[in-house]
Amino acid sequence: SDTARVVAVICAIFISFTYIAGQMQGVGIAFSRFLEIPVEAGVVIGGLVVLMYAGLGGMKGITYTQVAQYCVMIFAYMTPAIFISMQLTGSPIPQLGLIGDASDGTPLLVKLDGMLTELGFNEYTDGSKGMFDVFAITLALMAGTAGLPHVIIRFFTVPKASDARKSAGWALLFIAILYTTAPAVAVFARMNFIETVNDSVYDQSVVAEGEQATPDWFYRWENTGLLGVEDKNGDGRVQYTADPETNEVTTLNRDIFVLANPEIADLPGWVIGLVVAGGIAAALSTAAGLLLVISSSISHDLCKKVLMPDMSEKRELLIARLSAAGAVGIAMLAGIYPPGFVASVVALAFGLAAASFFPAILLGIFWKRATREGAIAGMSTGLAVTAAYILVYKIFGWVPNNAEHWFLGVSPEGFGTIGMMISFVVFVSVSLMTPAPPKDVQDMVERIRLP
Repeated sequence: SDTARVVAVICAIFISFTYIAGQMQGVGIAFSRFLEIPVEAGVVIGGLVVLMYAGLGGMKGITYTQVAQYCVMIFAYMTPAIFISMQLTGSPIPQLGLIGDASDGTPLLVKLDGMLTELGFNEYTDGSKGMFDVFAITLALMAGTAGLPHVIIRFFTVPKASDARKSAGWALLFIAILYTTAPAVAVFARMNFIETVNDSVYDQSVVAEGEQATPDWFYRWENTGLLGVEDKNGDGRVQYTADPETNEVTTLNRDIFVLANPEIADLPGWVIGLVVAGGIAAALSTAAGLLLVISSSISHDLCKKVLMPDMSEKRELLIARLSAAGAVGIAMLAGIYPPGFVASVVALAFGLAAASFFPAILLGIFWKRATREGAIAGMSTGLAVTAAYILVYKIFGWVPNNAEHWFLGVSPEGFGTIGMMISFVVFVSVSLMTPAPPKDVQDMVERIRLP
């Protein structure tokens, strides 16, 4: 179905551009700290690097670079987490450190809650979102992972289905290690930031005996423009509080903390360099995969299969490279002027994938009565509803972006779950109202499910 193909291309481009905006923002932050340049320049450098090896290497080249980059990323992410966990709790396993005791015998999370309430913030363990919203965000991230275009195309790089299953199993293992470490990294970063920055003396030349000087890492990140302080009361100290009138940390970009974490914890220089390398590797590998999706969707699925079926492979390759160049340009702009911080932007992409591709993939494999009309209607509705919600609340701000105005209390980051439910209902309803697929298609679906 050419119509289904075009709808799928539109979904893939929507998802990929949303996701790549977050990745380019991450690339910019990593290069900004590594090269000590403005974030905007870091985004441009990162975009050119991605374009170079995506354009020259293609699918095979990106597959090998992603393997290498993932090895760097997981090692770079876990090493400082283990170091900091041992510093704060004595446990070399960050997951156990998170639920363990601090050096003074107080449970780590209880100690952090106390530090935050003293500064006027809510307790860390209370969270800032409702339970249903957190459930919706979690489900959107899980279902969205299965529908991400740059993940799906990786399955075409192995010769057999059994190889794809094995690689998926190993990937899930390493992803589980990475994702279960993330909550611990967040707690460690929050605690170390408060202990090293709050009530420190900003002007190190006038630090008196017994006073805490603002650490050097603060000034290094201040040079990037992602962290800064305005001494509102002129006392030369940095106050980090919930009250905007007294909070003197005026520029605090949340995206810096994974990269800044080892510096905040005063870890060795090689660990800091390793984390920067891991951050760059993670962002570049994902951005390259997304770039490949965008270029191949336009050149092969749209131009070759629908618009110009007789064009040569040489022309198809030219269109792919031009598409990649155009995509990088747009991605650079999105990275310089992002709609939110990195994790938020990425969550939006996962929600779009969950609402569009996931129902089509699941029903297409496990329900032989699924029809192309149902797939087209389901993907279109899920994408349109979710994208509209994100645009209204997150991008244009036509409606205040807070829990009082959200539909069922679900934030834009979690609305992919609602969009996915709507997509499922539309997909099934339309499929039941249209003629069943022919016998050869149903037989193909049966074969897909065989081991």
